[in-house]
Formats: sequence, C-alpha cells, structure tokens
Amino acid sequence: MTTDRDELLQQARDSLAAAKLLLNNGFAGYSAARSYYTMFYVVSAILLDKNLAFSKHSAVISGFGREFIKTGEMPTHFHRYLIEAQELRQMGDYGKSNEVTIEKATEQIAHAEEFLALFDQKIN
Repeated sequence: MTTDRDELLQQARDSLAAAKLLLNNGFAGYSAARSYYTMFYVVSAILLDKNLAFSKHSAVISGFGREFIKTGEMPTHFHRYLIEAQELRQMGDYGKSNEVTIEKATEQIAHAEEFLALFDQKIN
C-alpha cells in the first residue's frame, strides 16, 4: 500500500470518527460534511490504485463513476451515495443550521461506513 493511499485511508477513518462525534453532540450538518469526506477520501484512495488523482471534488466523483461504476466493478449505489453526500456537505457547510436532519446525518454515517467496508472488501 502506498504512503499516499495510507494517508487518505487514515483521513477517511478520522473523518468518520469526527462525523460520529459531531452527530452525538447535535451537529448534524457538520457530521454529514465529515461523512462526505470519509467517502471522498476512500474514493480518492481507490482511484490512486489506477494512478488517478484529481484536484477537484467534481473530478474525483466523475472519475469514480467512469472508472468503477460504469465498468460494473462496483455497485452503482456507491456513486449515488457520493453525489448525495456532496450535496449534503454543501448544505451542512454553507446552508442553514437545521437544513440537514439527524436522520440524514445518521444515514450518511452508515453510507460512509459502507465505503470503508467496500475498500476493505474489494481492494485489500
């Protein structure tokens, strides 16, 4: 495993832990944002395995769809999860304080956990 990939996976795990802490302390929007970053870092690590790295979030999401979803290598719902998470991150970071519900933030944490499990299952 590469050092860059190790770092991304550690960031993903840290982001998931932060998402749980934030949600447990009543910060649903910020929790959803950290869940997005968990998914984003996992996808970035997966893309690194194909020697692909992007500087924009939209390019990472697009690259994931092109390289792994359209090829059938990974289930399509992961791409939907990532797109939805990015939208919720925008709401959590820049929207009104109550725009992201506790239920939505909880769902995002579950999706983030699925991303980490997918990496462990498919890549390792």
